Amino acid sequence: MKIGYDAKRAFYNNTGLGNYSRWLIKTLAYFHPENAYFLYTPKAKPNVRLKFLGDHGNVFTLTPASKFFTSWWRSKGIVKDLRRDGIELYHGLSHELPSGIAGSGIRSVVTIHDLIFMRYPKQFGWFNYRIYLAKVKYACKVADKIIAISAKTKADLVELLDINPQKIEIIYQGCDVIFDVTKTPDQKAAVKLKYNLPDKFLLSIGTIEERKNLLLTVIALKNIDGDIPLVVIGKPTKYTDEVNAYIAAGNLTSRVVFLRDIPFDELPVIYQLASVFIYPSRYEGFGIPILEALNSGTPVIATTGSCLEEAGGAGSRYVDPDDAAGLAKEVNQILGDDALRQTMINRGIEHVANFNDDKLALQLQQLYTNILNNA
Repeated sequence: MKIGYDAKRAFYNNTGLGNYSRWLIKTLAYFHPENAYFLYTPKAKPNVRLKFLGDHGNVFTLTPASKFFTSWWRSKGIVKDLRRDGIELYHGLSHELPSGIAGSGIRSVVTIHDLIFMRYPKQFGWFNYRIYLAKVKYACKVADKIIAISAKTKADLVELLDINPQKIEIIYQGCDVIFDVTKTPDQKAAVKLKYNLPDKFLLSIGTIEERKNLLLTVIALKNIDGDIPLVVIGKPTKYTDEVNAYIAAGNLTSRVVFLRDIPFDELPVIYQLASVFIYPSRYEGFGIPILEALNSGTPVIATTGSCLEEAGGAGSRYVDPDDAAGLAKEVNQILGDDALRQTMINRGIEHVANFNDDKLALQLQQLYTNILNNA
């Protein structure tokens, strides 16, 4: 089977969509070497997290013949190259499919991660909203199948875009295997020293934007026992000013530590050092940081209202995204009860087994096969 991918995000992005693209390509190439995988990208930008490409003789990187008009190539001109390369199925990994794919004879599938821009349009602006909406509508219309990365995303596609649910397959995303490995005491000590991390701390990871709702955790701090600090890892936005204003007004400066640009290979160490991971987002397509925390053996508290229960499972705790008192109560219970904390860790490790790469790779392979067999 010759499979083509819109691989721009794999080369260009080091967070969400990039992580998904790299994970999917790496997982399929490893578990299903019988296929040939063609990665189409406007430019093969160097990325240390794509080192695995050299380990697989069945993965090929392709770029446009001209360095000009690469946006046009990705959105339309690429179809000519797909035909040239004998691609049987093309997978748009991030909400998009090229114009003309429907009449090309090439089958297609698109992954829709979320419809956040439809739930929170003001956070995207009118122009971006219209562009995103047009791309998603077109891709969902012409694709042979749609992959939703959670049941919540599938429900949103049906509700907001009136997509036939039979056209949508739920296939979850796994997280990088780097989070499965227990770090040594020396590795933990080195990272702890490098970032001057406290002995015990709460952890929050994610872009510091309004939807991610960091302020809820900061507000909860005043009711969390023992003056335990909060370590925040994420790219700041304008919303950070609102968070910092609350921190200053509440005399919480000594209890909140901001870090950013942490090397990827150090993230598992910080997860494993944390006492509790808190993910208070109001809306997500899935919530990969929750899987990363559970794989790292760290208890998770998340919020209700989107799909985070899918990621965290029954062993994690959940609060309303506006309930700071409830969040503080959950943190205090976990910190004050070693047996409860260990039970959450054990149940979390059991839950993440549902997202093992071999299982998810098989689901993807079966979907591809079914699409081609129904041609």
